[in-house]
Amino acid sequence: MAVDGFSLAYDLAGSGPAVVLLHGWPGDRTDYRDLVPLLSGCRVLVPDLRGFGASDKHVVEDPAEQYSGAAQARGVADLITTLGLEPAVVVGYDIGSRIAQELARARPDLVRAMVICPPLPGVGARVFGPRPLREFWYQSFHRLPLSEALVDGKPDAVRAYLRHFWEHWSGPSFTVSDEHLDHLVSVYGPPGAFTASVQWYRAGAGTAARAAAETTPAPEDRLATPTAVLWPEHDPLFPREWSDRVGEFFSQARLRFVDGVGHYAPLEYPAVIAEEVHAFLANEGPASDEGAW
Repeated sequence: MAVDGFSLAYDLAGSGPAVVLLHGWPGDRTDYRDLVPLLSGCRVLVPDLRGFGASDKHVVEDPAEQYSGAAQARGVADLITTLGLEPAVVVGYDIGSRIAQELARARPDLVRAMVICPPLPGVGARVFGPRPLREFWYQSFHRLPLSEALVDGKPDAVRAYLRHFWEHWSGPSFTVSDEHLDHLVSVYGPPGAFTASVQWYRAGAGTAARAAAETTPAPEDRLATPTAVLWPEHDPLFPREWSDRVGEFFSQARLRFVDGVGHYAPLEYPAVIAEEVHAFLANEGPASDEGAW
């Protein structure tokens, strides 16, 4: 069943309580290939988000209507209810984290708990400092027609562009494999595929765009979903000092630092994510008490 005209491709495996895994940019549902086997005893749903992988990649006049966090969450919500998976533990990193948060806010009945990694709210004006601006340039670039002209439909350019992010954002012990990069080129390389993947940024959903309009909610308006926040050590986009305001936006969140790793959570520290998911399913809450609010 399509929502807003978009059908989502997905993998569904196992049996038991539901877990939903939401990928990031520049990836797709195969980002979770190492995590799914660790979620034994669970019914695991791994979709390609709108504009990614094998899901629909429609050209739209207003990306904010169809590719924003709220729009992406509508599609995921429909998939969860259609497959009868509510309530689920929802895992997300990169844009998948934002979408998980949007889903929990809009449809709390569908989300039992969250295990999320940056980005998170609380960054504020810090994103406009000299060091962050050197990292977040790509979000402005993605909103320009120039990004299409230089990258879209050009597999060699796609490979070079994606390799930069997979190498620059990862931790010191992680190297993207040629096999995985070949797969990403196969899904980002066809005409229109790269452009579809950056509609998220054109919808104004990127960190830099959101930070300008960010406001601190009243205590009663904080997101109440039980949440484990996993913050890596070596993510150049989200330094650890930016974790200091999580408690201003979540009423039941716990912060857990993960050492030695970078941005690509499901490939760099899948066992930590699995530990947190199983803890929620055992009604124990987050697996770590570090940084509780």
